[in-house]
Amino acid sequence: MKIVYLYQYFSTPEMSGDSRCFEMARRWAEAGHEVHVVTSSRTSGTDHSWMTTQADGAHIHWRSIPYNNGMSTIARIKAFLEFAWVAGPRARSLKGDVVFATSTPLTIILPALYATLFRKTPIVFEVRDLWPEMPIAAGYLRNPLLKLLARALERLAYKSSRRIVALSEGMAAGVKAANVPADKIVVAPNSCDVETLDLPSTIGIQYRESQSWLGARPFVVYCGTIGQLNDVSYLARLAAGMRARHSEAVFGIYGTGKEEAKVRAFAKEAGVLDVNFFMMGSVPKKDVPAILSAASVAASVFQPIPEMQANSANKFFDGLAAAKPVVINYGGWQAEILQSTGAGIVLDSLNIERAADALDAFLNDPERLAAAGVAGRRLASEQFSRDRIARLVLRTVEAAARREPLHAS
Repeated sequence: MKIVYLYQYFSTPEMSGDSRCFEMARRWAEAGHEVHVVTSSRTSGTDHSWMTTQADGAHIHWRSIPYNNGMSTIARIKAFLEFAWVAGPRARSLKGDVVFATSTPLTIILPALYATLFRKTPIVFEVRDLWPEMPIAAGYLRNPLLKLLARALERLAYKSSRRIVALSEGMAAGVKAANVPADKIVVAPNSCDVETLDLPSTIGIQYRESQSWLGARPFVVYCGTIGQLNDVSYLARLAAGMRARHSEAVFGIYGTGKEEAKVRAFAKEAGVLDVNFFMMGSVPKKDVPAILSAASVAASVFQPIPEMQANSANKFFDGLAAAKPVVINYGGWQAEILQSTGAGIVLDSLNIERAADALDAFLNDPERLAAAGVAGRRLASEQFSRDRIARLVLRTVEAAARREPLHAS
């Protein structure tokens, strides 16, 4: 079977960014399918022709369309539409047996529709965030006309797709709320790459030794975007609270984004920048395992927006896979998992004093930390393994390609 995989933000392990698409594509290729990923090279360039590379058996089709988290809303929408415009003809020319389109952005459905126009090729649409609810709640979409268009595009995506993959039960509920039949939806959360993140402790020790500021101090790691929704300034405030408690803990922030300068300025004003709060910039995905191996806990934070509770954060799953306790500051299904299994803790998102007290106590309880790491690894292996989730999504794609009745999935 030939699978055309549409995703605007594809990244290889040598690049920064999430690896779900790469890990899915290579596993589907290993299963014997011909996989073509149509994506963008997000750095500036003068060459606007398509370039094709190979990545672990998958064919990757790249087109230069600059994009970064620091762009204005209008500039980002322009990048979304530009990719939709050029990706449609490319995807259509590949003549796939099925088109798998993953959002965000929601505009990814447009090239999928063009690729299948006047053909019987089925579409499987993956929902990574609830659009347009999420950008509306975050304040990105304020224009009434843009909201109307976004909601229309959402309905079109759901109606045109043979199957819909949601990354959490909360997202699935949001899709159902748009009058989509439940038997059309499959829940397949982000997953854990235990094979890559299960490293000997010596790797973490070596990383600690390579960083003069780290040593043997308790280490809180955040690997991800520094954007408006992520609220990394929360971690800077938390670092200040920990310093006031004479804690030896340090925070390592790995990533870039629109709010980077703002977070840096806040941390400097709070007296924690390069003291117990270190902003390390973007790192390739392949470097993350060593960083997490050195971590005491892995952090995932967001603004206190109710719509964010349905998210399926890569940071959460990487922490579990690395057998590190996970620390979050939001509710929802991930909070419920941590609380029911003991794989981490949920910090107060509004009261920093209370959050600092809880984190300080957690970092000073070796037995609890160890138990949390074991619980996390168990979750990673038994519920969220990369192989398991990739097989689940592939079965969904195969069922769509065979045009099986919805109740058969």
